[in-house]
Amino acid sequence: MLQVKLIVTGDDFGYCPRRNQGIVDCFLAGAVSNVSLLVNGSAAADAAKLARRHNIPIGLHANLSEGSPVCEVLKTNSSLLNQDGFFHGKMGFRTALSKGLLNMSEVKQELKAQVELFRELTGHLPPHMDGHQHIHVLPEVRHVFAEVLEEYGIKYTRVPIEPGLHNCDWIPQSLMDFYLGVEEDSFNTVDVFTRHGIRWPDIYIGLSTMGKNMSVSNIWSAIDAAITQLASKEPSPPTPQRGTVTIELMVHPGYPSIPPVGGCGEGPDDFSQSWERLHELQTLIKPELQSQYKTRNIQLCSFKDL
Repeated sequence: MLQVKLIVTGDDFGYCPRRNQGIVDCFLAGAVSNVSLLVNGSAAADAAKLARRHNIPIGLHANLSEGSPVCEVLKTNSSLLNQDGFFHGKMGFRTALSKGLLNMSEVKQELKAQVELFRELTGHLPPHMDGHQHIHVLPEVRHVFAEVLEEYGIKYTRVPIEPGLHNCDWIPQSLMDFYLGVEEDSFNTVDVFTRHGIRWPDIYIGLSTMGKNMSVSNIWSAIDAAITQLASKEPSPPTPQRGTVTIELMVHPGYPSIPPVGGCGEGPDDFSQSWERLHELQTLIKPELQSQYKTRNIQLCSFKDL
C-alpha cells in the first residue's frame, strides 16, 4: 500500500488574533500539521508564541504584496510601495513587475529582513518558506527568492502546480485565469528552484479546495486525482522514494477577522473577513476526514519530517 505523507499547511498565521486561534484549534484537533507565518501580520508575535506553546511546526509565508514591509529602509521611498505607502497588492504587484517598476535588490532586502524577523520571533530559521499570494514563483522574483533560500539554507518551498486543476469546472473563470497564471509561473520556476537545491513535496493541492469549494469529498478527489496522475507518468523531481508520496494541502482556516483588528498594516481584507475561513475550519476538523486519513495510510506531518 502506498504511504502518503500529508502536510496540511495553515497559511496566514499571524494575520489577526482570530485567524491565529482558528489555526491553533485546527492543529490541536489534528486537522492542520504545519503553519506558515506572515511576519508583517498584526498578530505575528502572538502567533510565534502560540507555535512555541503548542509545539506547532512553523515556516515563513513571505509577503511582498499585502500591507507594509518589515525592512525599515524600505518603509519609505521604495519601488515595492504604492502611493499610499503600502505594498502594491496581489494584482498590483504583478502589474508593477510586468512594467519593470520593481527593484529586485529591494525584493531581496525585504525577503532577507522577513527571514531575520522570523528568526527573531521564533528563535530559529524557517524549515520552509513560501510566498503569500504566490508571489515567490513570479518572473524575476523567483530567482531572488531562490537565492535567499540557498543563502539561509532553507531547504523547502511550495510550487503551486495542482494536478487536475483544469477539470475543476466549479471555479469561476476570472479566478481560474489567475490560477492558470500561477500554474504557468510555477512551471517556469521549477528549473530555477532545482538549480538552487530547493525541494518541495511531490504534489501540491489547495487551489481547487479553497474556501467555499472545500469539502471532504473535494479534498479526497484532489488527493486521488493527484496520486493517480503521479503514478501514471515517469517520476519527475523530486522523486517519490520507496512507495512514499509527499503532498502539501494549502488551507486558510480561521475565525473571520473583525475590522479594524488584523491585517498586515492596512487592516483585514475581504478574504480574511469571509465566512469561508470558518467553513474551511469546520471542514478540516470533521471526524470523517480524520478517520479516512487513518484508513488510507495517510500520515500527517510537517516539512521537518520529510
